[in-house]
Amino acid sequence: MKLATLDTVIVLAYMAGIFVLAQVVSREKAGHQKDAKDYFLASKSLPWWAIGASLIAANISAEQIIGMSGSGYAIGLAIASYEWMAALTLLLVGKYFLPIFLRNGIYTMPQFLEQRYGGRIRTLMAVFWLGLYIFVNLTSILWLGSIAVSQVAGIDQMLALALLGAFALLYQLYGGLKAVALTDIVQVSLLVLGGLLVAGLTLSKIGDGAGIVAGFSKLWAAHPEHFHMILDKTSPYYKDLPGLSVLIGGMWIMNVSYWGFNQYIIQRALAAKDLKEAQKGVLFAAFLKLLMPVIVVLPGIAALMLAPDLTRPDQAYPSMMQILPTGILGLVFAALVAAIVASLASKINSIATIFTLDFYQRAGNHPDQRHLVRVGRIAATVAVLLAILTAKPLLGSFDQAFQYIQEYTGFFTPGIVVIFLLGLFWKRANEAGALAAAVGSFGLSILLKMAWPELPFIDRVGIVFLLAL
Repeated sequence: MKLATLDTVIVLAYMAGIFVLAQVVSREKAGHQKDAKDYFLASKSLPWWAIGASLIAANISAEQIIGMSGSGYAIGLAIASYEWMAALTLLLVGKYFLPIFLRNGIYTMPQFLEQRYGGRIRTLMAVFWLGLYIFVNLTSILWLGSIAVSQVAGIDQMLALALLGAFALLYQLYGGLKAVALTDIVQVSLLVLGGLLVAGLTLSKIGDGAGIVAGFSKLWAAHPEHFHMILDKTSPYYKDLPGLSVLIGGMWIMNVSYWGFNQYIIQRALAAKDLKEAQKGVLFAAFLKLLMPVIVVLPGIAALMLAPDLTRPDQAYPSMMQILPTGILGLVFAALVAAIVASLASKINSIATIFTLDFYQRAGNHPDQRHLVRVGRIAATVAVLLAILTAKPLLGSFDQAFQYIQEYTGFFTPGIVVIFLLGLFWKRANEAGALAAAVGSFGLSILLKMAWPELPFIDRVGIVFLLAL
């Protein structure tokens, strides 16, 4: 498939517009030199609407749109548990976690761990997050994004991968977090509009002229098993979503780790004008999360009727885009590219933040603020190059890349949640215990994976969390 001229113009206009907007909103007042607070925390000036939009933009990207839609094709609506549980988790984060983080005046999550425990745990977790963000998050976004761009635009996948990485790097390289966050409101608006168009048009096509509601009813009647929220043990995907564990077990741990203790998520709230703005931003993000199953999962389920013979589930969303008329396709494709580059930019900026402040500055380098900003830009560039080079070797063989992300993140999640929860709410917690929990939980996760391979990874996360406590 190749884009029509009108579609190509729409996509190029979006890319040019978002690049120019990022540079405009990043400009400093005459005579002011951009310092670390400006670059990494957007001068601590973000309003609630920018925080909420940026939280969603950081979260919803190729691994969500392509990956979760693919899981919708394979598993069904049950995969939406991640979205609805996330909305509840965000409310807890805003109420209980953010007041402490903002009061401590931190820039990074490892910095909080040093304040609470000591320098060794800060270094350990900074290494972990850099590895995770580069070799799991960046690679998965690039890989899944390149699949979509390649299928829809008809260009070579590896070329698409390189172009996505380069554009995401360049549009935020000068402005840092401010460039990312203040353009995210445009990106998220485009994402929501594009996602609703895909869902509506695919259901209309299934309805065969009878409308969206008729199409939904027809889809439900044809594939009722794909609308079960709780899977039983007879489901071939029980290992991915093990029954009630998605409501009362390990999925809570996954969500608390992601939304409560994740640098590229919390960094947006840390950049708020004040606590009230941060909490309103988190509430706005929770509302937007409730819409995501319609935008992301439903098109994947619809693909069962419109493209029943896909060789890989992750082809579901790009296949649905191919049925869109000219003009609408360009808008939806621009929305997909917006989601990809916004999320990439978020991860890139957080990688630069952690490397610069948790390694470079702590290693005895105390240069001026402008030098720290330059170091951050170099770190961002190196991270993108590494992700581009390793994306195919790491993800090329996975059918459902979304599940790849969840499972391999789950090896580290229990320890992260334990050390942060105890650090926040139990005064007797110490660095030795935190190190033991971080290292021990990873070892326990590997042992359980080897000794009990059929155990669902969500259950494994819950078991290791309880043992690490």
